[in-house]
Amino acid sequence: MTFLALLLVFGGLLYYVDSSLTRVDALSNYDGRIADTPGTNWLLVGSDSRTGLTPEQEAALATGGETGPSRTDTIILIHMPEGSGPATMVSLPRDSYVSIPGYGEDKLNASFAFGGAPLLVQTVEGATGLRVDHYAEIGFGGFAGIVDAIGGVDVCLNNAISDPLAGIDLPAGCQELAGSEALGFVRSRATALADLDRMNNQRQFMSALLAKATSPATFLNPLRVWPLVKDTVNSLSVDSGDHIWNLGALAWAMRGDLITTTVPVAGFEDTDVGNVLIWDDDRASQFFGALADDRQIPEELRTSGP
Repeated sequence: MTFLALLLVFGGLLYYVDSSLTRVDALSNYDGRIADTPGTNWLLVGSDSRTGLTPEQEAALATGGETGPSRTDTIILIHMPEGSGPATMVSLPRDSYVSIPGYGEDKLNASFAFGGAPLLVQTVEGATGLRVDHYAEIGFGGFAGIVDAIGGVDVCLNNAISDPLAGIDLPAGCQELAGSEALGFVRSRATALADLDRMNNQRQFMSALLAKATSPATFLNPLRVWPLVKDTVNSLSVDSGDHIWNLGALAWAMRGDLITTTVPVAGFEDTDVGNVLIWDDDRASQFFGALADDRQIPEELRTSGP
């Protein structure tokens, strides 16, 4: 009877958590959509949305206030292989010059401003040749709340970062970042390589965050795991077909060894939409072709910079 009671309680909590997720129709079946590709692909988006934040919270998080239509500060593609082997985390630079259906050539993050999650997903699928299976999006306040829920995250910086616009003044070396500091860290471009450094920082921080969130010190501690679950559920928007167990599988796949890289790039170019980042077409085709075949990306195609 005790086991049955615990099972009912667990089932009730699972239902409550799953039904509390905010859902959006991110994965639309548009004409000409690429067929299913092997493995499981997630598109993770960090938006600059201030939804739900008070003016005081905006000031504390150094968000800079509302700036018009929401854009994406972070776009990450996660590939989980069907068989054994590590997952792959790919940063997609927000200034990538890509074809946006119905809008022509523009920066990748403009697709989110033009048409929200569905157009961003369609643009990513067209640019990479990979079919996106799951989608998750988080705004400023939610990200900071998740970090605080697990008691901060440890990172090691090779160089100090001082960025008043992001509200941070971080020394070089290893340190624990609270929610507001973590948000500034993953947003800051006040470094030598600007957006390229920011993508490296985002991948580093995401790995550290997931490692701590899935550690026994977190999931065996009810004082940490419940606030983490509650903050995560309240902060995320997922596709209408996604569930809490899909998020659990993602976190589990990313808890250990993880290949982290960014798409191969050829350089920067000035266009009518501003300075954009150009992908190396030949290398990018091989790069995403490996993922489309559910193979690890060859090491010579992996990169963390230009």
